[in-house]
Amino acid sequence: MPLNRPTICVLGCGTMGIAIIRGTLDSIAGATSGQSDSSQSSQLVSEQEEQEDLLRPGGFIACVSHKDSAAKLSKTLGDQVKVLHGAAGNVQGVSEADVVLLCTKPQIAKAVLSAPGIREALKDKLLVSICAGVTIEQLQSWTTPTTIVIRAMPNTPCKIREGMTVLSCGPNTDIQSMAFTTKIFSTLGRCRTLDEKHLDAVTALAGSGPAFACVMLEALADGGVMMGLPRDVATELAAQVLQGAARMVLTTGAHPAAIKDSVTTPGGCTIAGLLTMEDGRIRSTLARTIQEATTVASTLGRDKK
Repeated sequence: MPLNRPTICVLGCGTMGIAIIRGTLDSIAGATSGQSDSSQSSQLVSEQEEQEDLLRPGGFIACVSHKDSAAKLSKTLGDQVKVLHGAAGNVQGVSEADVVLLCTKPQIAKAVLSAPGIREALKDKLLVSICAGVTIEQLQSWTTPTTIVIRAMPNTPCKIREGMTVLSCGPNTDIQSMAFTTKIFSTLGRCRTLDEKHLDAVTALAGSGPAFACVMLEALADGGVMMGLPRDVATELAAQVLQGAARMVLTTGAHPAAIKDSVTTPGGCTIAGLLTMEDGRIRSTLARTIQEATTVASTLGRDKK
């Protein structure tokens, strides 16, 4: 399936759909600015840059259910995005697009894709689904044999281009479709590919993870407040601590335990705090949190009887 400055239609454009659109638009704006600067020093554009330019989205269409939601979305996204609503809007959006991003709730994914006109409009197009628990096999059965299906599991930090996305490709995915999808989500943060069997765990760890991390952040800040720090200072310190520790792991490749040990001195305050955490069984609690969230994620795409 050739992709040349493709138009993307976002079906069910809620929080994640908005995050993806905004992040991509910001990335395009940054790339355009960078190209204009580099063009002053060189008039030649490499074949790779030309290919990347062709894969850059040519436009966005955002689809929502209701008229009032469409009005709010138009104010949020501005005139760079075409906003449609209702069943007719979904059909129009999918028909006009080259790539369709399915961002609906998992429970209504089948109904949305099975609506009159949608299946036909998806013929020979790329469908990227972020619906947790909805399998490639299900998506393929609701579309057409020539529809290319890719599952993606992004998370909300995509909104500030600090996201984590994992992709899993259907059996008929071509190189260009994979390259385009990877490019889109790579502009929003980190992106990698895994077998579909891992996506429920990815949903729990990366998709739900920001919520779990914020609980830990809030708890650390509460401790600071209890010890006399102003709330805003405690929150800033806790947020920067988590961000800094995470960046150390990602940047250095060091095991988290090694970073922990480097901070822990004999008889110091760190080891005292660590033992208190162990008393609270924080390791098993967090691990079980991911286990339980994974179990629930695996049920989200099932038909409700």
